[in-house]
Amino acid sequence: MIATPAGLRSRWLAPAEFLFLTGIILVWAAFVVFLGKDMSWDFRNYHWYIPYAFLHGRIGFDVSVAHQATYYNPFLDIPFYVLAIHTPSWFALGVLGAVQGANIVPLYLISRSMLRMRWRRAMAALLACVCATGSLTVGLAGTTYYDNVLSLLVLGGLAVIVCNREKLRDGPLADALLVSGIAGFAVGAAAGLKLPEGLYAFGFAAALAVLPGSLKRRGARLLAGAVGGLAGVVLFAGFWFVKMYRETGNPFFPYFNQLFHSPLALQASYRDTRFIPHRWPKRLLLPILFSLHWQVANDLPFQDIRVGLTYIIGILTAPLAFLRRKDTFVDATAVGALFAFAGVSYAVWVFAFGIYRYILTLEMLAPILIVGAMGLWPIGKYLQGAAVALAALAIGSTTRYHILDRAPLGDPYIQVSFPAINDPRHSMILMTGEAPMGYLVPELPPQIPVLRIDGWMIQPEDGSKLTAETRKRVESFSGDLYIIANEYEVGRAGDALADYGLGMRWTECKLFATNLGGPYRFCPLKRLPSKRS
Repeated sequence: MIATPAGLRSRWLAPAEFLFLTGIILVWAAFVVFLGKDMSWDFRNYHWYIPYAFLHGRIGFDVSVAHQATYYNPFLDIPFYVLAIHTPSWFALGVLGAVQGANIVPLYLISRSMLRMRWRRAMAALLACVCATGSLTVGLAGTTYYDNVLSLLVLGGLAVIVCNREKLRDGPLADALLVSGIAGFAVGAAAGLKLPEGLYAFGFAAALAVLPGSLKRRGARLLAGAVGGLAGVVLFAGFWFVKMYRETGNPFFPYFNQLFHSPLALQASYRDTRFIPHRWPKRLLLPILFSLHWQVANDLPFQDIRVGLTYIIGILTAPLAFLRRKDTFVDATAVGALFAFAGVSYAVWVFAFGIYRYILTLEMLAPILIVGAMGLWPIGKYLQGAAVALAALAIGSTTRYHILDRAPLGDPYIQVSFPAINDPRHSMILMTGEAPMGYLVPELPPQIPVLRIDGWMIQPEDGSKLTAETRKRVESFSGDLYIIANEYEVGRAGDALADYGLGMRWTECKLFATNLGGPYRFCPLKRLPSKRS
């Protein structure tokens, strides 16, 4: 059952491996095209709007169109936006699906490097396929949440250090530093593109630290990984941090504003803390709780026990690993590094976020962790195999898939039929409510500023400078004013407009819909007589 040392050292892909990985990527791309266009709340709110706003210089021209997300780093969204407006929708979706499907590559390389058996390539291929079939992993296929895109960078960085662990231990120091720096850069790039991915930087550091080597070598590796990670963050987020600081006084605007005190926003964190457990019993039991019901830790449905099962098996394995067999079918060093990565990443996540989607990378990694842990149990090989098969059966029989709503293929990617606007150069559009409507803005005449006067980021009487400046712009505007509101939030829209001294010209209101949502109400506005005491 044990592979030869030469086989263990092999790192290049054989033709059969290359064909397998390419085939999975193409199947994933075809699957995404088959599903159709993402209609998720986040896509309609900001994934289409913020790249458009950045590329067309609308930052500051519009106001809070996508709530807090108006001010997110747009660089992650630009590639798909550009593809979708310049190529057929099926092609753009196919490319997105291929990138998401490419997670199979680091998953396979990690599996192959960890396993020590004659048929390790076949077993690694099977294990990697199981990794790619998690409930939320499949559920997010073809969506622009991008947790399953940035996982490619995080898993890629992890694969680099796991597959080069011998070099990190006793290879030339320059090579070890280069490997650590490259891997750190990948993880840092993920964190720069999307801040919640920063939780994996802690797990990555833990994995580097537990890999064998002298104390001096470990310290040098950690330093190189940190430098690489910082370079990744600076390259992909440095410009945006500086821009936000110059324009708002807060590089993470509006988040952590209780620390940065930007006058534009309230002195609040603006973070989503709904799912963070605040008591130790729930913190300790959370993987079991969200395995039983997804609403404990997510606002997107999923049903999968693999992370919870990994949590239980990992705890059971910790003492058993010291009694492991000498002829185990896994490499204990690789397993230790993987568990250090997962354990520390999870610990940071449970205190900072509690949102399951942010540990999608751990969902993908879970089957590898389960097999790795069971490979260290001090029992016979047949019992180990039976335990692995039982775990696979439990995961497969309880996993359920929830595919988010999709729209059919068709071009252009966003299809909107707006009512006619007589004089776009002298018009302003207001938005109200919580509904995601950012994706509508790129379809409007570009001369029209769009200001959301009511929502999560801004409200008519919140007392922020951003609200005061918005109110001043509306009051001083002398052209035509319109409102776009979700049909089911018209009552809230009326209240918000009244706070601005405005009302709808109801007889001239029109409804319109899009290929991704609606209906929406589009109304010209009138100024109400001022109230005199």
